[in-house]
Amino acid sequence: MRLHVVDAFTDRPFGGNPAAVVLLDRPVDEAWMQSLAAEMKHSETAYLTPREDGYGLRWFTPAVEVDLCGHATLASAHALFSGGEAGDEIRFHTRSGVLTARRERESGMILLDFPARTITEVPAPAGLDAALGAEPRWTGRDEDDLLVELADEEAVRKLEPDIARLAEVEVRGVTVTARGSGEYDFVSRFFAPRVGVDEDPVTGSAHCALAPYWADRLGRDTLVGFQASARGGVVRVTARGGRVELAGRAVTILDAELAI
Repeated sequence: MRLHVVDAFTDRPFGGNPAAVVLLDRPVDEAWMQSLAAEMKHSETAYLTPREDGYGLRWFTPAVEVDLCGHATLASAHALFSGGEAGDEIRFHTRSGVLTARRERESGMILLDFPARTITEVPAPAGLDAALGAEPRWTGRDEDDLLVELADEEAVRKLEPDIARLAEVEVRGVTVTARGSGEYDFVSRFFAPRVGVDEDPVTGSAHCALAPYWADRLGRDTLVGFQASARGGVVRVTARGGRVELAGRAVTILDAELAI
């Protein structure tokens, strides 16, 4: 079986968010997939199974399987496009329905069609400000994650949360965001210690909520976001009603064969 490591949402090696991508050539059980994901230690390991009309796709953190992952989907599409395994569009069958990836040959961008996430305003959970070390300006949540807007971009970039306290907040993850002050329309960071990811470098699924959130506030459907982790990554988003287009680049770091 082929194993790829791909840096997603970046055009340079060792930027963006790394994901492992495994193209399965035989049936394997969930315990095997979870064990390999724990061995790889990336925030996500993606598993691809060929189908007549595309690929089955599953995502595992080092601790659990998840329902949706943007950067590992981008990494999977990049691995398939680069290896000549697909034309210009791929259908992925996932726990979140059918997702499509399309490549723009001229720009080198890969465009993902994802479900939008609806954010509902909620009171800040008790202890959130202490866990983040910052005062929320606005809080909301979707079915999985909490979205927290801070005062400005600098507050997001300088944030040093107490990860142990943040893990006590009963959500899958916490997206922290603010309006951009320079070349980006908004900035964000994403923390998910409850599923084994203290801070995710670049989070596609979080942008499924960030896209409609900032499109509504800024009055434009197409925006450019920067996830201000140590590695950093750029995600172009377009809000389209109940769907979101996520666009980015990717770089292959490793192309290998599993010895098991």
